[in-house]
Amino acid sequence: MSRGAVLALAGVLALAWGAPAAERVDVVATGIPRPLQLVWDGRVLVVLSPGARGDSAGELYRVPVGVDAPVDQSRRPRTRIPFADAAATLGSMALDPISGDLFLGEENGTRIWRLEADERLTLYATGLRRLVGGGALALDRLGRLVLVDYADPFLSQPDERPPPGLEQLREEDYRGPLIFRLGPDPTIRLPRRLDYLAPLFPRAWSRRTGDSVLPHLISLVPLANDELVLLTSSGELFRLQGDGGFALFARLPRGQYNRTHMVAAPDGTIFVSGGFHVGSVFSVSPSGVVTTLASRLADPQGIALDGRGNLYVAESSFHRIVRLRLSDG
Repeated sequence: MSRGAVLALAGVLALAWGAPAAERVDVVATGIPRPLQLVWDGRVLVVLSPGARGDSAGELYRVPVGVDAPVDQSRRPRTRIPFADAAATLGSMALDPISGDLFLGEENGTRIWRLEADERLTLYATGLRRLVGGGALALDRLGRLVLVDYADPFLSQPDERPPPGLEQLREEDYRGPLIFRLGPDPTIRLPRRLDYLAPLFPRAWSRRTGDSVLPHLISLVPLANDELVLLTSSGELFRLQGDGGFALFARLPRGQYNRTHMVAAPDGTIFVSGGFHVGSVFSVSPSGVVTTLASRLADPQGIALDGRGNLYVAESSFHRIVRLRLSDG
């Protein structure tokens, strides 16, 4: 049986294996091997996949919407991204809506790549400690790249130099993530060296804190007011305000969250895909009210909103993209 037939069969069997009710989910694309991340570029959905053969860092599929669905992407062209100097696979993606460039992060790696509209691939940033997959990258309204770098002394080398501004915090003082924000400055030579850059959060501390531990942040999404919302692996949502304030504002249902992704609507509503262990998609109102939009999905990972407010989810285990109907209209 061909690869396309296998992927199509997985989609056909979805309902029998416990997928959500058909009236809540429309299948818009099939035949994408384990889709990981989604972005809406204003015309099509761009989907990041590891590919079926394991001979590349990743593959990009472009899924048209507003056509007869589902579209069999196994029969359509794709962009293959070769391995660089190491066999690192790509697990996170963010789109610059102004230039159309894609930023691609190495899962559990140390580098970020930029794929320009002409498909020229450039090493954009190095010096990360551990870039998790899923929603670890995003672009804010000013075109700044924001990211979560999980710096943990149990995972990092013991002789690693701490980032600027945190020199006073040694292994016994701080364990947890670093949040970086990179402005689009063309005068800065590439690749950007994040091991020489002070993080946006936590800010430089003026005193020793003694065993300070931040939660395991795994995904982020920028809001229109320059705030960031960050998700932990246990389902807590925190707001990082412009003045550095960091506060809990919502809790998702109990579970282990992994390979998640978040996207914000213009009104401040946040949509969250729960990943492999949770298998649900949630909306979170600006006041922190959590609503389950769909459950029993098969590893929902990437999530995207198009210009009409349609919500799309990468249902990775069934190799397909689905659209969630948010209302009865």
